[in-house]
Amino acid sequence: MYIGIDLGGTNIAAAVVDKYGVIIKRTKIPTAADRGARTVIEGLLTVCETLTENGAAPQSIGVGVPGSVNDETGEVVFTPNLPLSGVNIAGVLREKYRCPVHLGNDANCAALGEAIAGGAKGAQDVVFITLGTGVGGGIVSGGRLYTGVNGAAGELGHMVTVTGGRTCGCGRKGCWERYASASGIIRTANEFMEKYTDSLLWKLCGGEPKQINGHAVFEAYRAGDRAAQLTVEQYIEHLATGITNIINILEPELFCIGGGISNEWDCFAESLQMAVDAEKYTRSSTQSPQTRIVKAVLGNDAGIIGAAMLDNS
Repeated sequence: MYIGIDLGGTNIAAAVVDKYGVIIKRTKIPTAADRGARTVIEGLLTVCETLTENGAAPQSIGVGVPGSVNDETGEVVFTPNLPLSGVNIAGVLREKYRCPVHLGNDANCAALGEAIAGGAKGAQDVVFITLGTGVGGGIVSGGRLYTGVNGAAGELGHMVTVTGGRTCGCGRKGCWERYASASGIIRTANEFMEKYTDSLLWKLCGGEPKQINGHAVFEAYRAGDRAAQLTVEQYIEHLATGITNIINILEPELFCIGGGISNEWDCFAESLQMAVDAEKYTRSSTQSPQTRIVKAVLGNDAGIIGAAMLDNS
């Protein structure tokens, strides 16, 4: 059996996963990150103990971390929301369970999970993005994760798509995630709300623009609200620009989209595919295979399954 762990800022979610990526048993506990690194590590040991109550030793353990990791040393290089930067968490688990332990970026793990058992199942070359507060990403090439020379590859949200654009948390201006993420669509909606003071969006947020969320934008879009329509149209343009750039560089078999915004798939999927098809480099080719854009299906389980499969990737 394989154990996969999704180490989040709020919860530690873990599961026993079989070789096909099927979850057999799961558990979850609060991360309690505010109590320090020792408490987080104790939490990792606790979920593993819960999953191995029958005494069976895991074949391997994989941990998805929201940050950069060094899988060779087992160290968390940097994670902004957990007190684990510089901590060798893999070493603790190896000492306890005497099995291979691997670390991976959480978005990379989700990419692997979707490629093995989700929306991109069966594909050898996949690019995965998750549209949440930011834009996380992961690249699977030849059925294996591509992590780069320092394990940090796949930060797709931090390519600049608007020169001199919105300031990003990474320090650059105009990063893709500042436009294509859930927070990006909210900011765009706020800009259009200033122009359309009679927009339904004002009602949905109770007159407080900062209270608007992505779901409300799409709710107003479905109702025919002009500000919401313009917001979604601009959002699709920004999303398509980044996806087209990535397809032109990598030409993956599948481009898989997850995260909260993917729940609004019916509102943007067709328009997104058309926008990408119109701009990509191979648009004039009718004979060669073309990248398909698909929806992720595993939700929060993607990271757990991918983490469990790190030993095989």
